[in-house]
Amino acid sequence: MSLVTAPVLAPLATPLEDAHAQLSDAIGFLGYPDGLHQMLATPRRELTVSVPLRTDSGETRLFRGYRVQHNFSRGPAKGGLRYAPGVDLDEVRALAMWMTWKCALIDVPYGGAKGGVAIDPRQFSIAELERVTRRYTSEILPIIGPERDIPAPDVGTDEQTMAWMMDTYSVSTGYTVPGIVTGKPIALGGSQGRASATSRGVTHIALAALQHRGIRVEGARAAVQGFGKVGRDAALFPSQAGLRVVAVGDQYGAVHNKSGLDVERLAAYVAETGSVVGFADADALGGDELLELDLDLLVPAAVEGVLHEGNAHRVSASVIVEGANGPTSPAADRVFRANDQLVVPDILANAGGVVVSYFEWVQANQAYWWKADEVETRLADRMRGAWEQVVAYAEARDLSLREAATVLAVERVAEAHRLRGLYP
Repeated sequence: MSLVTAPVLAPLATPLEDAHAQLSDAIGFLGYPDGLHQMLATPRRELTVSVPLRTDSGETRLFRGYRVQHNFSRGPAKGGLRYAPGVDLDEVRALAMWMTWKCALIDVPYGGAKGGVAIDPRQFSIAELERVTRRYTSEILPIIGPERDIPAPDVGTDEQTMAWMMDTYSVSTGYTVPGIVTGKPIALGGSQGRASATSRGVTHIALAALQHRGIRVEGARAAVQGFGKVGRDAALFPSQAGLRVVAVGDQYGAVHNKSGLDVERLAAYVAETGSVVGFADADALGGDELLELDLDLLVPAAVEGVLHEGNAHRVSASVIVEGANGPTSPAADRVFRANDQLVVPDILANAGGVVVSYFEWVQANQAYWWKADEVETRLADRMRGAWEQVVAYAEARDLSLREAATVLAVERVAEAHRLRGLYP
């Protein structure tokens, strides 16, 4: 009797490998020369720093920090700062590149950047995180500034982190510089609507994608992987629009109710307990099982690389809207396209955050702040306009939405580079 063995899968690609593969496809489509390809694939500046911390107990700990500035052709660099134990230079390089394409696609005058510290913020006190943030900021001080590189919150950081960064930078210059970061508290010059901007953008795009596919929004089945800054409101806003959010997950597990979850109650429960696990009126579910439910809409809003060749053939959602950066590998993309599943790429779907970050930067430079409804109207216009451009470009050239979005973005960055010329 012979034994049947499971197929051996190739190791999963890294985020940087995925980013380079997407760029290579776009360069091939556009017919650009190798020299320009190398310019667009290589960050303009990278900085690795040591971040020592004096803990509350008096012990000294050392962490590694990074800031990568991928491109400046269209304006100063822009990108988030994440605190996570797995942060490394290659991950930050990939995220900075995706940020360049995102800014170009949504037509804000920035290049892409990203930063990170390899630390688990859940293991440290507020006072310790403040010391880490201020030391990291002081180490990258020579390369950031409101006309150079503007950080923002990301995984593991928030508006308080940005307040510490702003204060550290301002103390070093001798005067207050509100435009050095975005995602600040309102009291320090933050913008109305910034905290929920990424989730609102995801929702605008998700509703447009469902309608594009002829799926009735009212009662459509949705699931959201991730329940942090993006995932929480990416579940709440669609539920308020009439979708039936049947499953939500976080790093500890997931919960499922085929009749629909009460997302507001779930958010209150998570605020109290720290996880979706154990939520009443819902069944426990494994995080990977959530991805494979029978759905109209799936929003991966946690981390990169969760949809790959090992599980893509089990994912049945009609529409996948990427709330996280890089959640889908190129191999998974090919599976979804073959199965006629619509994937809306991260550089379009989750661009709401950088749009309102741009609005915040503009307001800081003018010292004039807009009302919440004005921010929301401008955000909706930007997201819907970008959606329509990408769909039209894809349909005219028989491309997937990811291919169309990447080609459009790369073309815009390359054009800016061409017009500026190469110095000297």
